[in-house]
Amino acid sequence: MSAEILGLDLRALSGELAARRLSSREATEAALSRIEATDGRVGAFLRVTAEGARADAAAADERAARGARRGPLDGIPLAVKDLFLTEGVETTAGSRILEGYRPPYDATAVARLRAAGAVLLGKLNLDEFAMGSSNENSAFKPCRNPWDLGRTPGGSSGGSAAAVAARQAWGTLGTDTGGSIREPASFCGVVGVKPTYGRVSRYGVVAFASSLDQVGPLARTVGDAALLLQAIAGHDERDMTSSTLPVGDYLARLEEGAAGLRIGVPREWFGGGLEPGVEARVREALARYQALGARLVEISLPHSRYAIAAYYLIAPAEASSNLARYDGVRYGLRAPARGLREMYGETRARGFGPEPKRRIMLGTYALSAGYYDAYYLRAQKVRTLIRRDFDRAFEACDVVAGPVAPTVAFRLGEKLSDPLQMYLADVFTISANLAALPGLSVPCGLHPVERVPVGLQLVGRPFDEATLLRAARALEREQGPLPAAPEA
Repeated sequence: MSAEILGLDLRALSGELAARRLSSREATEAALSRIEATDGRVGAFLRVTAEGARADAAAADERAARGARRGPLDGIPLAVKDLFLTEGVETTAGSRILEGYRPPYDATAVARLRAAGAVLLGKLNLDEFAMGSSNENSAFKPCRNPWDLGRTPGGSSGGSAAAVAARQAWGTLGTDTGGSIREPASFCGVVGVKPTYGRVSRYGVVAFASSLDQVGPLARTVGDAALLLQAIAGHDERDMTSSTLPVGDYLARLEEGAAGLRIGVPREWFGGGLEPGVEARVREALARYQALGARLVEISLPHSRYAIAAYYLIAPAEASSNLARYDGVRYGLRAPARGLREMYGETRARGFGPEPKRRIMLGTYALSAGYYDAYYLRAQKVRTLIRRDFDRAFEACDVVAGPVAPTVAFRLGEKLSDPLQMYLADVFTISANLAALPGLSVPCGLHPVERVPVGLQLVGRPFDEATLLRAARALEREQGPLPAAPEA
């Protein structure tokens, strides 16, 4: 029975709960058993909140019994990246410097899931402070790809993608600063959505780069991801960057198909550095769109070649400011010291890992007197040019399509000694963050040789997540689901 429950996608499980053919308690126990059986190999969870999950499930079943279900997420077991504050539950951002920190409140996105009746299974693994593309920068343990345990699940939301692929949860939340939802989704064969900047509140999410960070869902199917996005999207007065634009019904247009859509294909995303097997699967997906009645339009994003350079000035600069709050005074780690200055130094030396230290130093340098204009200011100007490229492209197309990453999931340890090669894993995803646009990854098949997932990236107009989800669903429906990940 447990295997049958785990085989259901989120919307199917919701239907079973609504009809009371299954209980939330049964689904939650199936998920907890699955985590216990598989997570020693996968490493997706940093902590499992079993007692709280069982209490949430009991409350959901009680509501169902009296006909007071709160909606389609009521009783659904979910999990969140350990970057989201959770009241009374340790939140570390994958870093020793926050070890033992128990927040006094929930992040808005978490609060909205709880209000919808979701069951919270626990907190998921990530690269420290969301800084990384492989989840190997976690201060606690690496996370592994359920398709091949010798490979990375991607980062920084590696645990969020791996938990869905391993069928440990029916959906998860992650964050995307430069590709950190879309790359893990691609590597693990799940759907991941980075909404438009401002569409989902960042309140209560540990900040990496405040002008780039965005919260989004990961799930098995496009419809499941749309349902999760519906629950968390919308204005939040506690987040000054939160948009006041109304949230549409993401499920209303989901089945409209691809006919009539104009799919923009950037010439800059195909060429040197793109692995041939990845390109083959992406090209096949584009051909499917043509067969479904969409029109492919060649476009140009000429300034995308500068996206990596601009991002690795802007993001570290913002990180150097945001991470200054971790000083051992108010919360988290405090190293013993004889004075205040020594305490700052010792706490940060012990608490931060190599990648946050690297980015703090890069960012502080870029913001320093005499270098601000030469680096940070110029990077912001490039950011404007990248956004204008997309504006021009969307005059000719409705959706931009291409690869998520230049390769499939790479081997654990393969790029740790060369940070630049690790950074290049985000070469196709970073532009959407710089331009504040919505993007998603939808599986488009298995690599023809390595037999691990390949993702197709779709990028849309600001606040037009509905068209992205419609286009992704058309492809998903045409090609059918991927098989279950074999290694979990």
